[in-house]
Amino acid sequence: MSHASQRARIHLHRGNLTQAHHWYKEAVQEARNNETGEALTTALGNLGNVCAQLGEYAETEACYHEVLTLQRREHDPSIVGETLVNLGNLKADAGQFETAKAYYLEALDVLQPIEHHRALGILYNNLALMELATKQPDAAISHFQRALECHRMVGDELGLANTFSQFGKALLSEGDLQQAERCLNNASEHFIKLGQEPGEAAVLRLLADIYETRGDHVSALRCLERAVQVDRRYHLPEIENDQKRLALLHARGKEARGLSTSPPVAFKNQKPVE
Repeated sequence: MSHASQRARIHLHRGNLTQAHHWYKEAVQEARNNETGEALTTALGNLGNVCAQLGEYAETEACYHEVLTLQRREHDPSIVGETLVNLGNLKADAGQFETAKAYYLEALDVLQPIEHHRALGILYNNLALMELATKQPDAAISHFQRALECHRMVGDELGLANTFSQFGKALLSEGDLQQAERCLNNASEHFIKLGQEPGEAAVLRLLADIYETRGDHVSALRCLERAVQVDRRYHLPEIENDQKRLALLHARGKEARGLSTSPPVAFKNQKPVE
């Protein structure tokens, strides 16, 4: 790994995207000067990913297209497929769903023959999200199920956690509370296993929605109490809304307890039973 790439990775790990962007550009230039194709592919891919996070979509697309050109020449279907998925994501984020779908389907044609299940899991998940965005819930559910199968094949815990979470959210929006709860509980288990508390909190908010809809305020309270605990630990932006929901549930609970302890109300002209 070049000096520039090492510096870029350090800044990326620290969350300093601007410096990561600078050093990945340096890494790209180093690779061009040294005429090393593999290093150039890696540097361009990393630069494209950072540009995407910074919202520099034109530069992102240029990086990904150059990677495609290089790897089609090198006949590396794995990187070609992954890059096509990245281009599909870029177009989906921009709302260009037809173009996104074309990239995704081309990626399927590349990744399925080589059985690249890790990349396929991500691809099917992203296809599902695109189908949801275009109001195709049945197709989305089918893609989510395929994504889960691929994640299981390679033991991708994070892929399982994310897909169960997004699948559960989709089922919740369709009103299928039972299946949504099952998916979200699976997601929660995987996030806990990974130690990904912010992901766990996001799932707990959705579970709280389910329990509130059912009138199960005790379960909803437990979910939101845990979510607020995570919000505080990681300074998450959802804390204000979670605290408001929690306070409202506590108030409803007190009101319900007050009603249950009040004396019974007799009907007018009620007579004792003989």
